[in-house]
This record gives sequence, structure tokens and C-alpha cells, in this order.
Amino acid sequence: MAKYYDIDDIIIEEETVSVIFQRAASGVGIDPSSSIFIETGSKVELPFWLAHELQLRQAVSVNVPPCFNQKTRQELHADSAGVDLRSRCPFFYEFGCKIAPIVGDRTIGFLLLTAFKSRYKEILTKAHTVAFAPGSKFWTILTKEEIYLYETAQSAMASFKKWRMGGPRFQIASVLGRKRKSKE
Repeated sequence: MAKYYDIDDIIIEEETVSVIFQRAASGVGIDPSSSIFIETGSKVELPFWLAHELQLRQAVSVNVPPCFNQKTRQELHADSAGVDLRSRCPFFYEFGCKIAPIVGDRTIGFLLLTAFKSRYKEILTKAHTVAFAPGSKFWTILTKEEIYLYETAQSAMASFKKWRMGGPRFQIASVLGRKRKSKE
């Protein structure tokens, strides 16, 4: 775990991935009391954090998750702004960055880049022009990273409008407002 106390990072690493065992193993699982024996070549769904550790020990090979499959790629290529990435993976970009080096699929990085570039433009355009309620259709297809981007863009636009309409031009630093104590 890169960010030990970050709840979003914990949720990302709980995403399940499909793995194929390269070696026979026993007692592999979340429950330490389980005595499950797994044979070589068995296909199992494991949380990402466990699959990553087992892959580092060369005990498993990790398959590409369904959220990065060929169907998703074709949909993103056709119309990336209308694809519901949240239902596939709430942290699509962050999870993609974590899974790409483990799976060994070099095209995941390009997929993430093209999807983000095309959706980024749409998100910023809508953030600056229209206010969407959290229940709207546009809001429901955004990933957690995109929602954060949208909210940040709206906040920046609100601050800009406030400044432009005659808000305080200069703010005095709190340090400058205090008087020094005389040394007598």
C-alpha cells in the first residue's frame, strides 16, 4: 500500500482481480483458518492487494480485469464521454495505474491516457457552464477521480467569478496586520 491511511487507496486495493496459480498453494485466502488447497492452473478471484503480493512471489499470474477488456476499449474509442466508468470501477484511473505494470499489458496506459484526455475536456466544459446535481445522469457516469476534478473546477470557477465581480482585490496577510511588541 502506497498510501497506508488513505481510505480511497484501501478501496482501490480491494478490487477483485482474476488470477491463475502458477504453483500449488494451501491456506491462501483472507481467512487464515481456512485449509483450502489450490492446485496449479486454478483460476481464482482475489483482492488486488493479495494478488499483487502473490504475483511478486511468482505464485500467480494476474489477468486483465474486466473493466479494461476489449468491450470497454471499443466503447471508449467510440464515445468516451458517454461511457459509464463508475459502474466498471469507481477508481478507474488509479486502479489502471496500479494494475498495468502487474498485468504486463502496455496498452492499459494508453487507454487511460486517451480516456482521460477526452473526458477531461467534457468534464471541465460542463463544470464551467452547467451545475449538475449529484443525481443527474452525467454525474452518475463519472469516476471518483473525475468527480473530484469536476468539483475542483466548479470551485475554481466560483472563486474566479467572485473575484471578477468585485471581490477583494488584495488580501492582507495576517502577519502584516499584527503590531510588534515594543522592546523596552
